[in-house]
Amino acid sequence: MRPHLILALALLTTTLHAQTAPTPDDARKTGYERSARATVVHTANVYIAADDTSQRIGVVTPGHEVVVLEKSGPWIRVFANTDTETDAEEVPLMQQDQPTEVVSGWIRAHGVVDPNTPNGDAILFGAAATLEQQASEPHAPKDAAESAHRLYRRASEYFPNSPLAPDAAWRSADIRWQLEKQDISTLPSAHEKESFLRPQIYEGEMKKIIKTWPQTKWAAYAAYALIDNQLCGDWQGLPECPEKESSLYEHYANQYPDGPRTAEALYNAAYRQGSLVDMYAEAGNQKRAGDAAAHTKQLAGYLQKGYPNSDYATRAAALVFRIDQQIAIYGNDRD
Repeated sequence: MRPHLILALALLTTTLHAQTAPTPDDARKTGYERSARATVVHTANVYIAADDTSQRIGVVTPGHEVVVLEKSGPWIRVFANTDTETDAEEVPLMQQDQPTEVVSGWIRAHGVVDPNTPNGDAILFGAAATLEQQASEPHAPKDAAESAHRLYRRASEYFPNSPLAPDAAWRSADIRWQLEKQDISTLPSAHEKESFLRPQIYEGEMKKIIKTWPQTKWAAYAAYALIDNQLCGDWQGLPECPEKESSLYEHYANQYPDGPRTAEALYNAAYRQGSLVDMYAEAGNQKRAGDAAAHTKQLAGYLQKGYPNSDYATRAAALVFRIDQQIAIYGNDRD
């Protein structure tokens, strides 16, 4: 899995609030918005009192958000896991094995990051990257990927002006995308020909990236991911799916001619055109088979010209060779 959660916390005291005159904007804010948002970079126990011998009433995992109510020495009192409902409203993704109840209690003040933490963007991003790497290893820690997703998200939300913000937002969205994509692939509906017959991967985070950072490499990454929701599950040997998918990939390549996934998109379009050669030939439609062969060669030419050093250019050349040699691309290629 590709390498994408964190809790940050703002240590604002009652005295500070008392000394700060409220502004008109402050008056319009809710109690939650006026409170100190924060997250933790480690698993934190929530106790009923500022004493680790008191009853433990909950756990806050990396990336889940808390609201800081007050501070007492090395302890802070928080509303914990306050973002669970928000995640649930977006889509049911990482709800399993996650706290479903907001609790109020005390956690130790170390390992907490808030929007005012010096170098907080790098701290959250680094913690997320570590968890993301761990998630890709055999015997990965439980929920490492989900925690990385949330920590990257906090890095982007808490530090929107950081140079790390767009990359953090993309990594957060991509981790979530890959997790949902994997879950959906295990369902029987994943093999349906029509994409609307299976659950859709949540698009909100990807679309936000495109809107917030348009015409950047992160927008290009996000736009490429969104194609997944439009792909067929099983072509079932019919040309409608590769025709549609080839068009989707070509449209993407035209929209992002210098994007980081453009060569891949052109190859995917070429592969589908090569598959159409076999489908049309099998159906006895030699004219359309010839058109698909010509289209495959055209796309391979684009790759050779624009991305001569990429694997996709050589893979497309191999597709053209198979067509010229009348070796099947779609179906059984054994003589």
